[in-house]
Amino acid sequence: MTKHAEENAQPEALATFAATARNKSVKPPGQGATPETSGKPGDLAAEEKDAADILAGNATGDTERVDAARKHHAKTDKRAG
Repeated sequence: MTKHAEENAQPEALATFAATARNKSVKPPGQGATPETSGKPGDLAAEEKDAADILAGNATGDTERVDAARKHHAKTDKRAG
């Protein structure tokens, strides 16, 4: 690894790689995604539409469109609380 790359690397990532190398390419137990941090399924198309509506509404000043998209997103987002 170059000195520049080493200086800009994240120490936790380097520690994970080092631990994996010591354990015959097996990630140590306790590292990785947990139920709290793992991804949750959702409707990507709906999320993209909501995001596009929020951006477009803010760009054009259409506050009704923005509010409707925010309400829809808050109601359908499975990752929220």
